[in-house]
Amino acid sequence: MDRYAVIGNPIAHSKSPLIHSMFARQTGEDLQYEALLAPLDDFSGTLRSFLDEGLGVNITVPFKEQAWALVDKHTAAAERAGAVNTIKRMADGSLLGDNTDGKGLVRDIQHNAGLTLAGMRVLLVGAGGAARGVIQPLLQAGPAQLCVVNRTVEKAEQLAMLFKDLGPISAAGFEWIEEPVDLIINATSASLDSKLPPISPSLIRPGHTWCYDMMYASEATVFNRWAAEQGAARCIDGLGMLVEQAAEAFALWRGIRPDTSEVLAALRQK
Repeated sequence: MDRYAVIGNPIAHSKSPLIHSMFARQTGEDLQYEALLAPLDDFSGTLRSFLDEGLGVNITVPFKEQAWALVDKHTAAAERAGAVNTIKRMADGSLLGDNTDGKGLVRDIQHNAGLTLAGMRVLLVGAGGAARGVIQPLLQAGPAQLCVVNRTVEKAEQLAMLFKDLGPISAAGFEWIEEPVDLIINATSASLDSKLPPISPSLIRPGHTWCYDMMYASEATVFNRWAAEQGAARCIDGLGMLVEQAAEAFALWRGIRPDTSEVLAALRQK
């Protein structure tokens, strides 16, 4: 049986094995998918040991940047992102690295939630790896403006410089921007600690502005609760992004993209 895995630390919480098992049943693909805990000081050993026989892996926190350095070839998305969350072992044994996070985010926003990004004013909160991994697909969707806002402005400015050839991108500090936008995407991990990024409530125009938290939990994240209190038109968590990026990985490995709607509905029900 063809073997695949997700590697991270921690990893016990991962929904990837459940998601990919549902994809396999739906598509009739015969595969096994497992979760592997890698030591913080030996990710490469875990990766190479599995790929001696395994055909592909997903990479999660905190190993995506290490994975980028270990593959033989990058897709355009991975090259720009500077991080790899999906690896495919090719027929010649070489490793292809991709980053499906941004594609998953954009598809969740546009296909699942029904918000067209073209012409939108989008605020991306945070300038870390999660933000960098989604900028290229966001710009390819054609927003009127993508502004990266971060506590350390220099980090946001570095990202704006890196992607400026792809579309209208700018950088700002939290205190610099107060005009309402159409969509706010929280790419920080603040929700994991039940904290809010220091953004102004004036960024939300009641009944108009959408808010998206790339984190997800069994209940609404602190960011989405705050957004709802400010009158946001809609508040979305990152579960759909998780499912959509997994479908992109599955398609890279198996050549068939599963239908994500029934999988996402089942996860929401759980």
